[in-house]
Amino acid sequence: MTAPLDVERLRTYTVPQTRDDYDPRDAILYALGVGAGLCAEIDETAFLFERDLQVLPTMAMVLGTPGFWAMDPKAGLDWLNILHGEQRLVVHVPLDPAGTLIGDTQVIGLADKGHGKPALLRAAKQLRTLGGTLVAESIETWVIRGAGGFGGPRELEGDPLPPVPQRDPDYAITLPISLAQAAIYRLSGDRNPLHIDPATARSTGLDRPILHGLSTMGVMARALIHACGGGIAASLTEIALRFTAPVYPGDTICTHIWREGEALHFRATAVETGIVVVDNGIAALAPTQPQAV
Repeated sequence: MTAPLDVERLRTYTVPQTRDDYDPRDAILYALGVGAGLCAEIDETAFLFERDLQVLPTMAMVLGTPGFWAMDPKAGLDWLNILHGEQRLVVHVPLDPAGTLIGDTQVIGLADKGHGKPALLRAAKQLRTLGGTLVAESIETWVIRGAGGFGGPRELEGDPLPPVPQRDPDYAITLPISLAQAAIYRLSGDRNPLHIDPATARSTGLDRPILHGLSTMGVMARALIHACGGGIAASLTEIALRFTAPVYPGDTICTHIWREGEALHFRATAVETGIVVVDNGIAALAPTQPQAV
């Protein structure tokens, strides 16, 4: 059984500040890692060709981060028992095809579901230019299996993600996941072996390596951009979701989207199994961008 979370050790740990110098090659590699170019019916040349390159907004989640920092022994986390629960992203300034950005990440919340039950960890990252301009903010929530019992509050602060509407969706878009997608995505910074090494996957109870949660989120972003943003990367300014089941390389993902006023709600399902892999999704588009195709 996993030991309760070592809160004091975690509180003394500082997630390293990270500087990222990136260029169009990095932006194209990221786009490939979230599946751009795989769908024959959708032209994604704009995300993959350095001429007039559009940078996917979710790349902000891999810039300015030291990768999967929970693997650092100094953090005192049982990283093999960490599941990615939720993710939020707000983009204040569209990403340029090249630049230098600084990321500062802090643990902002812990919750204790009880002895032998999960602990929840919430971390926030601010991504800024060298001049201090805030480019993006992201918040992630991890579920650490068996790490409860340390005596913390039972719930994290903040409003929960809203459920999707109880009616037929307004849009649906289906996108494939390549067999090599996790292997490509990890080159953008997250080297967790769970996503590449079959033995590591089996040690956590999985049959085989799974896709990174943030690669799945990149697929969701592409679905929203194409279904509701006219294919313009910078149209998507906010996105948040809950991961509900693993996505595997080779899956096909159908994203259902509902429009409620200015908000977009979404849910994603693995076509082959019918399993909901993402739920409680909510997103926003820039008001000056196209609202639907």
